[in-house]
Amino acid sequence: MEQALHIKRANKPPCKNDRKSYLQKVMLTRMGSFNSAPKINNVDSQDDGLELPKGLSTAALLQHVQQLRGGDQAPLLKRYFLKPQTPMFIDEDVTDGLRCLKLNAVSRVCSAPIKSEEQHIRLLQWNILSQTLGQNNDGFVRCPEEALTWDHRKYLIVQEILQNQPDVVCLQEVDHFKFLQTVLGCQNYEGIFYPKPDSPCLYIEDNNGPDGCAIFYKRDKLKLQCYDTRVLEVWRVQSNQVAIAARLQVKATGREFCVCTTHLKARHGALLAKLRNEQGRDLVRFIKQFAGESPVLLCGDFNAEPIEPIYATILTCDILKLSSAYANIKLDQDQDQLNSEDAIKDDEQQAALGDVSELVAQSIKREPPYTTWKIREDGEECHTIDYVFYTHEQLKIKNCLEFPAGEQIGKNRTPCFQYPSDHFSLVCDFELLETPSTQSETKTTHGNIQ
Repeated sequence: MEQALHIKRANKPPCKNDRKSYLQKVMLTRMGSFNSAPKINNVDSQDDGLELPKGLSTAALLQHVQQLRGGDQAPLLKRYFLKPQTPMFIDEDVTDGLRCLKLNAVSRVCSAPIKSEEQHIRLLQWNILSQTLGQNNDGFVRCPEEALTWDHRKYLIVQEILQNQPDVVCLQEVDHFKFLQTVLGCQNYEGIFYPKPDSPCLYIEDNNGPDGCAIFYKRDKLKLQCYDTRVLEVWRVQSNQVAIAARLQVKATGREFCVCTTHLKARHGALLAKLRNEQGRDLVRFIKQFAGESPVLLCGDFNAEPIEPIYATILTCDILKLSSAYANIKLDQDQDQLNSEDAIKDDEQQAALGDVSELVAQSIKREPPYTTWKIREDGEECHTIDYVFYTHEQLKIKNCLEFPAGEQIGKNRTPCFQYPSDHFSLVCDFELLETPSTQSETKTTHGNIQ
């Protein structure tokens, strides 16, 4: 390689800038963000002809989607919230609509967030699987070809999102943003999209443009104050992974919080784990600068199991003070099973543990056993790589959607006719906590809300 570099420079003495450029190119190649093949620069246009009836409620839209799928299609996988919802707080519009579709088991569990409390936020995090990559590049050897078509997958994606009625939706591997913008837009969602700078989709024929990350928010409940995007860096060199951060305000109260989503580099190995950790360090710096003192919800496909360094990097950031939602809801569940005399609050347990490494170790133990389960050419993969992190001093985790069991998923795993992605969605209910500073800010801001 050095010899080739000298030849390219016509036998001139090595130059520091050339050396740096060469190393950057090598690093980017390892990160998978450099490809010598010609790009096919298509744009997002495959859903341009989409038309939906106007004025549909969420229940009516779900029914319309079911009709478009066909009545003989397999139903979406059933999932259950960890803590049962109190019926008096449930929005009957969607649950009644789901019962009309004979999805009673889903309607009992995939219920609306609490309506009577403005401080409650429901977030849905999901790698929805790029259509271009899933159908042409990912090698899902046990998935029937028909189950990978966009015509089959797109309405299952819509159903998974809308039946859970999230206030905020964070997605990765989005390469049909226009479709989501149209369908979710008719349900009062607004979206932000940021593509990867060198998306692998662009090297595949018949692509629908680059894949990237997206954030949608309910505009009747939330107001977008500002947002920012970033191409994550590794040792000050841009990689091919991106992040979006959005500052949102609860219209009813004036409270603000920040949401950030990302999708880090895949592949196994010590080097990739190191590179992911560097991406995570850059991500944390980006969030610190953007969020300031506001509470943070950080979620995404980190492509890293909890034992990787990036997990500890995120949990041990002193300024952000983040915890894992699924790990902490499990802690609350364990405490509920103890006698009241023995039960201790989360903050007290953290203080008792003391050592930061022990805090991380305890969090690792409470993560779910998997967030993705698939079979590729090189074997079966079942592990936890998707997370929702939150500022535990300003947000409280109230509930989480559990993952289906292996026998429910089926021997061919995902994606499949009953689930459109190789990743499961993560759905979390949070409560914005009052602090002395937020109480005064809320009173001031709320007085100015029109």
